[in-house]
Amino acid sequence: MVPNDLRYTKEHEWVRIEGDLATVGITEYAAEQLGDIVFVELPDLGRSVTQFAAVGVIESVKAVSDLFAPVGGEVVETNAELADKPELLNSDPMGQGWMLRIKVADRAQVDRLLDPAAYEALTSEA
Repeated sequence: MVPNDLRYTKEHEWVRIEGDLATVGITEYAAEQLGDIVFVELPDLGRSVTQFAAVGVIESVKAVSDLFAPVGGEVVETNAELADKPELLNSDPMGQGWMLRIKVADRAQVDRLLDPAAYEALTSEA
């Protein structure tokens, strides 16, 4: 499932842009590839992040993976529920399993992300 209202990274993060706020999570494809997620480390509030830089860690029974920022800006919110329920990333990665919100520094960065068709093509090749 690749929702049309989102943008994507090649590392399988999704981002929803609403005004100058970007909500970020991992895609269903990423959640399936990782397997059962057991731990999530998210960035501190107020942290300045750079587009495509690592900002957190996702640990599953299979692997440890970095979480990358789809856009640069300031982290203004994280999903505190993931500390006690990292499995939300498996059960609802595109909804309750959102990970963080970034106040976008440069809206032009959104144009560097994959649109739904490009992301679907990327995952169908895998």
